[in-house]
Amino acid sequence: MRNIISGPAVRVMALLFTVLVATVSSADPQSAELRKGSHMSATTTQSPISGVSFRTIESNGISMRVAEAGDSGPLLLLAHGWPESWYNWRHQITYFSNAGYRVIAPDMRGYGKTDSPENPEDFDIVTLAADMVGILDAYGEETAIMVGHDWGSIVAWQTVLLHPDRFSALIAMSVPYGGRAAESPMVSWRESYGDNFYYILYHNETGGVAEEEYDNDPEGLLSRLYLSPDSPRQAPSITNKKRSAGGWIGRLGAPMGLPDWLEQEDLDYVVGQFKESGFRGGINYYRNFHRNWEITEHLQKAKITVPTLFIAGTEDMVIAHATQGQLNGAMSRIATDFRGAVLIPGIGHWLQQEAPDETNKAMMDFLKSL
Repeated sequence: MRNIISGPAVRVMALLFTVLVATVSSADPQSAELRKGSHMSATTTQSPISGVSFRTIESNGISMRVAEAGDSGPLLLLAHGWPESWYNWRHQITYFSNAGYRVIAPDMRGYGKTDSPENPEDFDIVTLAADMVGILDAYGEETAIMVGHDWGSIVAWQTVLLHPDRFSALIAMSVPYGGRAAESPMVSWRESYGDNFYYILYHNETGGVAEEEYDNDPEGLLSRLYLSPDSPRQAPSITNKKRSAGGWIGRLGAPMGLPDWLEQEDLDYVVGQFKESGFRGGINYYRNFHRNWEITEHLQKAKITVPTLFIAGTEDMVIAHATQGQLNGAMSRIATDFRGAVLIPGIGHWLQQEAPDETNKAMMDFLKSL
């Protein structure tokens, strides 16, 4: 595991343990009486999942669609990643609402039926953190338990880091955090990949080339990403490592069928969400890596003080086969009440869908310990 701690893969660790930017919104809190119900629709509509409803709220200056379930109990706020949807939390929403929790899973800024501002800078980490706090304000809630996956984990780490009074605990999935990096991650990635293809650099190219490719074939992209580590694939159509050889979809071998945890109707639903919203909003998160690093210098020594859990699959490429001990060591330096890393054997990046029972158990064991 040298490549996790030192050597060339330190640049990968910039994504894993350090460069996953920290930030905060310092908006003055309003009273619960003023907040409650003043920024949400009075009516709900039915989602595709039984017992889960949609509601439209106003948060941080935008309209957000949220999926909600459960009438009372501790509040879980679930932040999805890229390229995902509230729907990717379907197994957690039903499980925890049935277990006595109130669950809210928004379409994150730029996704689904949530607004997607034109300016890429409107997707920086300060703004995304403020979105999460704004959701609590709209519901009139003082605190919640923050849960995130993938980019949602990046948002979750930073939101809780800088709003500890609004969040009582944190569960992060797939993307660990070890503090602010010494240099911008974009510098590290450009030095590491040069003229070779790397999807994050591709997402940062001018002219909207990435979203144009994905918008033209959303099912082609999602069906290649929503796979298990051992899912059989066809050979990729692009094997040249140079960026000039083409975009990303052709570099990902087409699946020889869906994994057993994903039904065609599940894929169709998420594909439909991206056909409606497009990919620009989600890609704008990536366009803020350097900006996020610039605007968070003041957080260099900041610590997360709420109880914190990390969950990942052992085969998730993001953690690059880091051991439980390595993950515990990295995150306990930034989280003063770190309760440990749970690694699910044989599972890849989409753990809350690949292994919902194991993921829910790890979450519930942590929640019962609070």
